[in-house]
Amino acid sequence: MRVVLAGGGTAGHIEPALALADALRHLDRSVGITCVGTERGLETRLVPARGYELELVPAVPLPRAITPSLLTVPGRLAGAINATVAILDRVQADILVGFGGYVATPAYLAAKRRGLPIVVHEANPRPGLANRLGARLTDHVYTGFPETTLPKAEYIGTPLRREIVSLDRLSMGDKARSWFGLENDRPTLLVFGGSRGARSINQAALAAAPVLRRAGVQVLHVMGPMNTVEHEPPPGDPQYVLLPYVDRMDLAYAAADVALCRSGALTCAELTAVGLPAAYAPLPHGNGEQRINAERIARGGGGLVVDDADLSPEWIIHNVLPILHDPERVAIMSEAASRLGRKDADIMLARKVLEIAR
Repeated sequence: MRVVLAGGGTAGHIEPALALADALRHLDRSVGITCVGTERGLETRLVPARGYELELVPAVPLPRAITPSLLTVPGRLAGAINATVAILDRVQADILVGFGGYVATPAYLAAKRRGLPIVVHEANPRPGLANRLGARLTDHVYTGFPETTLPKAEYIGTPLRREIVSLDRLSMGDKARSWFGLENDRPTLLVFGGSRGARSINQAALAAAPVLRRAGVQVLHVMGPMNTVEHEPPPGDPQYVLLPYVDRMDLAYAAADVALCRSGALTCAELTAVGLPAAYAPLPHGNGEQRINAERIARGGGGLVVDDADLSPEWIIHNVLPILHDPERVAIMSEAASRLGRKDADIMLARKVLEIAR
């Protein structure tokens, strides 16, 4: 059996696809897996690093406004569909599973042309254009949120890496903090902005660093690979560890008591799966799905939400610092976050894909 996975651009599309790939291999070692992406996405690094075959097709982003570039979309889309059809034929695909992003639209249409079964997974409460199209072409639609509105959709959660869903934060905490050069007996704040980083979060956290240090809080801050800072915190105690990127986010989650982060679907799925409370600053762009993600967790007691425009050093000091100094509140919020998480979506979706393909 040969499964083709289409999802690219950001980690939010790629990581669920790779988690499904791992689950498929776990259930049936004979399954062949090909990932389809574009050269502009993180898939060019993430997919080969996980040991899977990657095929590239041209990216066809849709303009958000009526501009002359809109006239070129049909021709470029036709080229991307033809390129994807060639890939499906070459690998002798039995089924296509799409996760959204630029590559998903031509992949869905190519699979439809070849009469292949199509599976759609939508991780966000508000579906993107590609998955809204894909959901019209199949009866097999699965979602990461119960509130997602797509025809014939079934809620299963978002597929996550095994090292995330199997993480025992409490037993791994000391080892994880040592891994990053942190002390074992201090409150720890994890700061990150998703796979690409977030300038507003970086700036607010760095400006709050002196007060956090005086309060005895250590910080693990993942800036994002494309972000730089003018002034790094000087060496001192407690530690303020500043890193461009972390491959072992499971250890970062285990090291932390509280996180400060964006609220993309993958971030929210991972933090609730491991039971890590967070202060969420939703991305202020897009169609508002990040705020929906964060508010669901905040209503359940597993986090706080702050508008990006209101995120400041003072907000961190007045809202996040008191939580870090209250172990009982951290424990209550952790349990609340855990109740919202799903740990079995990868295996559930893999079983469905194998059943549909057969």
